[in-house]
Amino acid sequence: MAHTEELYLGKKSYNVIGTRPIRHDGADKVTGKAVYTSDLHLPNLAHGKILRSPHAHARIKSIDVSEALQVPGVFAVVTHDDFPDLENKVANLGEAGMVNLLELGANCLAKGKVLYKGHAVAAVAAASTHVAEEAVLKIKVEYEVLPSVTWVLDAMAPTAPILHENLRTDFMGKKEDKPTNVALHLQFEKGNIAEGFQSADVIVEREFKTASVHQGYIEPHVTVALWNEDSRLKIWTSTQGSFVCRQQVAELLGIAVSQCVVVPCEIGGGFGGKIAVYLEPVAALLSRKCGRPVKMSMQRNEVFEGTGPTPGSFMRVKIGAKKDGTLVAGEAWLAYDCGGFPGGVIGPGCMCVFSCYEFPNAKVDGFDVLNNKPHTQAYRAPGATQAAFACEQVIDELAAKLNIDPIEFRLKNAAKEGTRRVDGPVYPRVGFIECLEAAKNSPHWKTPLTGKNRGRGIAAGFWFNIGCASSCSASVNDDGRVTLVEGSTDIGGSRTSIAMQLAETLGIGAHDVQPQVADTDSVGYTFLTGGSRVTFATGLAAYQLGLDLQGQMKQRAAEIWGCGADTIKVENGNYSHNGHTLSFKQLAAKVAENGLPPVVGRASVAPEGSTNAFGVHIADVEVDPETGKVTVLRYTSVQDAGKAIHPSYVEGQLQGGAVQGIGWALNEEYFYDDKNQMRNASFLDYRMPTCLDVPMIETIIVEVPNPTHPYGVRGVGETPIVAPPATIANAVHAATGCRMTSLPISPPVLWKAISTKA
Repeated sequence: MAHTEELYLGKKSYNVIGTRPIRHDGADKVTGKAVYTSDLHLPNLAHGKILRSPHAHARIKSIDVSEALQVPGVFAVVTHDDFPDLENKVANLGEAGMVNLLELGANCLAKGKVLYKGHAVAAVAAASTHVAEEAVLKIKVEYEVLPSVTWVLDAMAPTAPILHENLRTDFMGKKEDKPTNVALHLQFEKGNIAEGFQSADVIVEREFKTASVHQGYIEPHVTVALWNEDSRLKIWTSTQGSFVCRQQVAELLGIAVSQCVVVPCEIGGGFGGKIAVYLEPVAALLSRKCGRPVKMSMQRNEVFEGTGPTPGSFMRVKIGAKKDGTLVAGEAWLAYDCGGFPGGVIGPGCMCVFSCYEFPNAKVDGFDVLNNKPHTQAYRAPGATQAAFACEQVIDELAAKLNIDPIEFRLKNAAKEGTRRVDGPVYPRVGFIECLEAAKNSPHWKTPLTGKNRGRGIAAGFWFNIGCASSCSASVNDDGRVTLVEGSTDIGGSRTSIAMQLAETLGIGAHDVQPQVADTDSVGYTFLTGGSRVTFATGLAAYQLGLDLQGQMKQRAAEIWGCGADTIKVENGNYSHNGHTLSFKQLAAKVAENGLPPVVGRASVAPEGSTNAFGVHIADVEVDPETGKVTVLRYTSVQDAGKAIHPSYVEGQLQGGAVQGIGWALNEEYFYDDKNQMRNASFLDYRMPTCLDVPMIETIIVEVPNPTHPYGVRGVGETPIVAPPATIANAVHAATGCRMTSLPISPPVLWKAISTKA
C-alpha cells in the first residue's frame, strides 16, 4: 500500500467518519455477484446492433433497410426517422442545463449527415447478436462524402468545411451572421489587462496543444430496454445518473418522465463518459417496434469512435510578474473542440485556467469549436486538465526566470479566502495554501533527487465541485439497523461514504446502515454522479435524513417514557431522560414491542455553490535520451478533502486520478490518419498505463473543513486528474531542458525534442 499522510486541520472528532470500514458492496464485488447490465437476461430478449458511419463527414442520401429486414431472426430496424419530430425542440435538464433535442437525437442516430467516423446511422434488433451483426451489414446507405476536419484550429479557419450550415457563433449573447464551426465565444475579464502587463518585470507567453483522450472505463456502454404493453418504458443501464438518463430518454421519445423508469445497474467506470445517452433511446425504439426487451452493448472500438472523449485543444497563455514574484497579469486564449455537435467543456476550462492564483488583472477568451470527431464529454474535471497543463508550465517558467523556488512562488500568489476568480466567484475558506505547505514539507519534496537524466516537477490543480439536488430515505428496523435508499450511482464507494454520514448522525456503526441505490421510481430526484458532488450533496441529504430519524426516535421515546420529546437528550446514539437511557438499537426494539408507528424518514437537498478542491502533485522522472521514454520514479498527490469520510476511498481517488493523468501526459491520444479515421480504437493501440508504468502513488490528505457542510466535506474525485500532465511536463523539463508544450509527451515526440535541442 502506498505511503499516505493525513493532515487533519479540523478540530472535531468523530466515531464513524474518518474510519475505514469494509465497503458495504465489497462481498458482491469480489465474488462476482454484483449485477451489471451485461448480466441481465430477460425472457424473449432481442439483441441490438448499431450500423456506424465509415466516413468522418458525409451527407446521407438514402438508407435502405429492406434486405436487413429479410434476414431470418431480425425483428426490427430503426433509423432517426423513428424518433418523434425533434426539430426546434429544447429540453431543460435541470442542473444538467438546456439541451437541443435534435442534436441529442442526431448523435444517437444520425439525421441528414454523419459528422464523425463511428457516428450511429441505424440499428437492428434480432434473435442473437450474430444475426444482428449480419443484418447490420445488409443495410445500404448511400453517402455523399464531404471534406472533414479534426484539428481545432483548422476547424476555425475561414476555409474549413462547415458542419452545420445554420450554426452561428454566440458571443456575449449575440449571434454572428455567418455560418461557422465556432459555436460559442466566452470572455471573462477582471482589472485592466494592458496596465497589468505594463507593470510586469517578467512576462512569459507560450502556446500549447493537447490531443483528445478517452476516459477508458473498463465496462463498455450497455443497456436493456423494455417498452411494455402498458406503455411504460423500463431501462436497465450503466449510467452515472439515472434521473438525467430518464429525462433525456423521455424527452427524445416524447413521453412523460413518469412513463419511464431507469434502473441503474452496477457501473464499471464512467469518469464523466456515462452521462450522455447513446444506446438507451435506440434500444427503447427497437423494443417498442419489436415488442420485446432489447439488449445493446458496444464493442471497444465503438466506445472509442462513437462516444465522447475529451476535447483536443490549442491554448495560448501569457503571464506577467514583478521582480519579487508577485503576479500582476494573466491572459489566456483557449480553443477546445466539441466534436460534431455544440456544447463542449470550454466553460470550465475558462473558469479553471487561472483558478489557483491571485491575478489582479486577467482576461480569458474561450472558443467551443465543432469538428469531425465524436461529441466531447466530461472526463474528471472537464476542461481543467488542459488549462492547467498550460498555466502551470508558464508559472514554473516564471519562477525559474525569477530564481524563486516553484513552491514558494506558488505560495506567494496562492488563491485563498477572498480571492476572486476571473469568471467572478469569490472563494470562501479554501485549502490551497495548506496543500502547498504539505507538499513543501513532504518526504518526497525533502528527499534530494540524484541520478543522470532525472528531473522533479510540481504543479497545482483545481476543480470547483458542484452541489445540486439529492434525495434519500430510510427506515429503522426492529433490530436497530437502518435501511438507506439513495439515488446516486456508486462509482467510487459512495454507498459507504453516504452510509457513514448517516451512521455518524445517528450515533450507530457504519454497518448498522444498509445502503442501496434505487431506481427512479423508488427514490426522490437525485442529480448525477459527477462534479465531485455525491459525498458532499447526497451526504448532506443523509445528514438531514439522520436528523429526521433522530427526531422521530425522540418522539417514540417520549411516548414510551411519557414525557415531552424536547426533554430527551441524545448523545452518541443514546437517548436519555430522568435516569432512563436507551441505545438506538434498544429504542428501535421498544418501538416494535410497544406497537408504535414505524420510523421512516426522508430528506432532499439542493445545495448551491462550489466546495472548491485544490491539489498539488510532485513527480520524479527519468528520461532515456536515446528513446525519449519517460519513467515515472516517484509520485505524490496532495489534496484538500475538507474532511475525509473514508480515507481509503479518498486515497483511491487521488491515486486513480494521478494514474489517469500520467497516461494522458505520456501516451494517450486519439490518432487520426489523413482521412480523419481513428487508427488506434482499441486498448492494444490506445496506450493506457498499466501497473508496470507507474510507481505506487503516495498521497497526503489535507483537511481544511468546508464551511457549507456539517462534516466539512469537499468533493475529491476530479481534482486529482488536473495537475499530472503539467507535473510530468515540468519534471521532463527539469530532466532534459526541453519545454514540452504538446500532449502526449510520447517517446518519439520527446526524442525529437531532445535531438533537436542537442
